[in-house]
Amino acid sequence: MARLRRPAALLLSALLCFSCAADKKKKKLYIGALFPMSGGWPGGQACLPATQMALQLVNKRTDILPDYELELIHYDSMCDPGQATKLLYDLLYTEPIKVVLMPGCSSVSTLVAEAARMWNLIVLSYGSSSPALSNRQRFPTFFRTHPSATLHNPTRVQLFQKWKWTKIATIQQTTEVFTSTLDDLEERTKEAGIDISVRQSFLTDPAVAVKNLKRQDARIIVGLFYETEARKVFCEVYKEKLYGKKYVWFLIGWYADNWFKIKDPSINCTLEQMSEAVEGHVTTEIVMLNPETVRGASNLTSQEFLTQLMSKLGGKNPEETGGFQEAPLAYDAVWALALALNKTVGPLKAKGHRLEDFNYNNRDITSEIYRAMNTSSFEGVSGHVVFDAQGSRMAWTLIEQLQGGSYKKIGYYDSTKGNLSWYGNDKWIGQGPPADQTVVIEEFRYLSQRLFVSMSVFAVVGILLGIVCLTFNIYNSRVRYIQNSQPYLNNMTAVGCMMALAAVFPLGIDGLHVHRRHFPVVCQFRLWLLGLGFSLAYGSMFTKIWWVHTVFTKKDEKREKRKHLDSWKLYATVGVLLAVDVLLLMIWQIVDPLHITVEKFTREAPKEDLDVLIQPLLEHCSSEKMTTWLGEYLLILPFWDPDNVSKHVTLPANRFSPQVLCLITAPVTMILSSQQDASFAFASLAIVFSVYITLVVLFIPKMRRLITRGEWQSDAQETVKSGSSTNNHDEEKSRQLERENQELEKIIQEKEERVSELRNQLSERHALRSRKTPSTITQNQNHSFPLLAVTLSDPKSLAPPPGYPAPICDTHPAPQSFSNSSSLYQADSKINVNNCHTSRLQMLYK
Repeated sequence: MARLRRPAALLLSALLCFSCAADKKKKKLYIGALFPMSGGWPGGQACLPATQMALQLVNKRTDILPDYELELIHYDSMCDPGQATKLLYDLLYTEPIKVVLMPGCSSVSTLVAEAARMWNLIVLSYGSSSPALSNRQRFPTFFRTHPSATLHNPTRVQLFQKWKWTKIATIQQTTEVFTSTLDDLEERTKEAGIDISVRQSFLTDPAVAVKNLKRQDARIIVGLFYETEARKVFCEVYKEKLYGKKYVWFLIGWYADNWFKIKDPSINCTLEQMSEAVEGHVTTEIVMLNPETVRGASNLTSQEFLTQLMSKLGGKNPEETGGFQEAPLAYDAVWALALALNKTVGPLKAKGHRLEDFNYNNRDITSEIYRAMNTSSFEGVSGHVVFDAQGSRMAWTLIEQLQGGSYKKIGYYDSTKGNLSWYGNDKWIGQGPPADQTVVIEEFRYLSQRLFVSMSVFAVVGILLGIVCLTFNIYNSRVRYIQNSQPYLNNMTAVGCMMALAAVFPLGIDGLHVHRRHFPVVCQFRLWLLGLGFSLAYGSMFTKIWWVHTVFTKKDEKREKRKHLDSWKLYATVGVLLAVDVLLLMIWQIVDPLHITVEKFTREAPKEDLDVLIQPLLEHCSSEKMTTWLGEYLLILPFWDPDNVSKHVTLPANRFSPQVLCLITAPVTMILSSQQDASFAFASLAIVFSVYITLVVLFIPKMRRLITRGEWQSDAQETVKSGSSTNNHDEEKSRQLERENQELEKIIQEKEERVSELRNQLSERHALRSRKTPSTITQNQNHSFPLLAVTLSDPKSLAPPPGYPAPICDTHPAPQSFSNSSSLYQADSKINVNNCHTSRLQMLYK
């Protein structure tokens, strides 16, 4: 037995000696590390043991750096850049040469990474999250296994797209890390078509920022602040009621699970109020421990790693150990470095270099290490390890939601593959994810159909009345009474009135009846029917009244010419007015045609408890210069003064003139344009009322006279007897009577001149007789009296000329005697047609 034991002992000792000899042959590569064992973030308390665990396993591996051994030289940076500066100097200027530097917190990593380029050193951080470090121009040799804080942003954008949100708001604490994160989020949201509509920030007091979020109707809110400020924010959120089924908050996931339950003297909200305000918010957190049971490069699962780490910590409470969550990142940082160095052995050997030849002036070895680090890809205890172009770790993101006061995992997002693993257990206070903004429902206002039908009935009745009047006027156009009122102009008036009534229908047609692309056609129909109807109806009336006005206001010699105005001139006047109207409408339609404009009103909240607002809209027919065009159009419309002609003619123009339609209706409808029912009712009633008045006053009296007096029957009988020439004969007869009247006036004037001569002669004879004796005078008187008696006794001498009516003479008897011859012809006497003495008729018709 002793002999057997001795060879075995010799063999074991030989193996141990061989192993020792092998260890002695390995060349050492030194790593300079700064672990924050104290300070703002004492992450070194757990990260240092994790790093030592990784180095121990790497050095035992025969397939990774078999000829080299990694050795760690570390100091406590206390997470202080000033302290780190002194320690960095010691690391660089104290032997041995360090191949890689491993700093901890962001402030120290910024200092180290910016200076390392001067010594051609690769920097690998395990606990830096500042987005500012993702700058290759400033930190060209920097890598980190701790993901950047901007890694939350791809996950947030993914969730925004999943829940179909396109409008978000942000509130941040004004520190560099959060400002950089928000800038990155803004760039990513723009690429995804998402708008950051509200952006608020604060330094210490978030009250004003939270109020601004409420005022600007923020619904989906991303909060970037530390834990202590988070309690202040949500206390204000509770006060402003910025929580509940209408709101969703996105927070950072590395707060303690009970962060909102911790008593904080800086806030005045109770635990119940805080719990109510934070319910339902969503957090995104970098996955620092692989959730899957996978053996990676270290041949350990994440749970096995935690078990070994707990034993390494000696039973310390993980929650009281700084950096416990980041420990897997420090563990995988060593493995990333070891695998990258292992990749450089072959390429360096091909170039005639070795890792142990590294110095601070050799850029070739640094370039090979950088290339190997940049292409790293392996499974670690923290998940899949890979670096982006800026040297930042690409990792999974854990998505959690606070449900019932505790966080529930609702999904994971792998930013390297863009893969979202969703559990489907998200829970909302309402029926589902809230809207990203108040839903605005556009609702067009349409005309009341009852009002439209009512006015349409009035318009139809008016059109029927116009047809009756037009038929009556055409049928009785040969009746003398109808002929005297220019029936063709009356026909134009009736047609124009019917066209104006027809415009009521397009005035009431809106988007409820026709498609929007057809609406401009309806607008043009309105304009043309109203314009042409107005020109026909009131243009013809204006022509008649203008003709009568000129007849009765001109002098006698011109009045006779006006009385015989040809009919074609009247029609030509109406045609000119109509042509001007048509020309203006054509220019309007070509230069500035009517088109649809939509008027928006103040948003209205429905009575139901819905997160929506009603946006009332109203369609209008308008053009760019509608006010100018309307003013010019009104200027060409026929206006006249009815007071000057009302004493000569009775027509609707002096009772309801177009001035009412132009000067009242048009401005009022423009003022009431925002009230579709009132505008339509006013315009339609103005049209209907004016048309009804016109038709009734213009045609009803004619109908009544022809029916009650039977004039249409007598004229009809005369028409049968005389044929179609009756009208022409009557006109010729009227003209002949006027000519005879003029001749009689000339004859009367001649007789008056003759009477004047006779009076002069009698005056002379009276003067001669006064010189003679009374006897002579008596004889002369007795001699002349029989002549006068004979004259008076001859009734034929008093008869009027043939074909003329007898004059109306005074009934006073002739005097029995005359004191003198002048009593027959007084100096102030005057002979006329209506007042004459029988003693003067002999001379009048002599």
